[in-house]
Amino acid sequence: MSTIPVALQLYSVRDDCSRGLSEVFEALANMGYAGVEFAGYYGYDAIELRKLLDDYGLLVAGTHIGLDTLTGDSLKQTIEFNQILGNKFLIVPGLSDEYTASKSAWLSTAHLFNQVAEQLLPDGLRIGYHNHTTEFAALDGELPWDVFFRNTSHGVVMQLDTGNAMAGGGDPIACLTDYPGRAATLHLKEFSATNPSALLGEGGVLWATVFEKCEAQGETEWYIVEQETYKYPPLETAKKCLENLRQMGR
Repeated sequence: MSTIPVALQLYSVRDDCSRGLSEVFEALANMGYAGVEFAGYYGYDAIELRKLLDDYGLLVAGTHIGLDTLTGDSLKQTIEFNQILGNKFLIVPGLSDEYTASKSAWLSTAHLFNQVAEQLLPDGLRIGYHNHTTEFAALDGELPWDVFFRNTSHGVVMQLDTGNAMAGGGDPIACLTDYPGRAATLHLKEFSATNPSALLGEGGVLWATVFEKCEAQGETEWYIVEQETYKYPPLETAKKCLENLRQMGR
């Protein structure tokens, strides 16, 4: 078994979280998840969330938040909130056109992420970026993915979403190979051209090689399961994904 712990991105069970976050945390802990990654806080403050996490023995693998919370006057509040949670990974899950419309925009965005990474360093926190599909469509003759990660420091986390990358025509193995040590957290999402609701292990992602890259050169600290399509209820889907992952030795 890998020593890298497994978390669930809570967007996978967002409706359940809206109905009762405590019940979701209890269910995930009973399944065997070690942690969660947030995508919103469902009206809870940091102290309340930390108590819930501690009650069920869960850790925080990261949070998905907007870039606006990591700049200007908002940054101090964001740092304090996440220090209470015990979270160090502040992942931006998407960007508006002003940051991504051209190669020059991506270069400016990379510079901004580097600046934020430097500001977070004294507090032991890290900024990161999570891909969708457009990062793997050529823009001004280059892939935005490469423009961004070639021009960001090691301090900027490359949160590769395997399924999104493949859906956009990208190669997760190449991403991990080309940017060693950058995948501190990894989104485990399946991709299948014929089965949009495929669970982990049921599609085309070469998981054995993905795990090998993460564990040999990725400096990966968390595997994070994310499932956005369902042939079972979301919590049951999360359980089945973890069971499949365990069968793969993770």
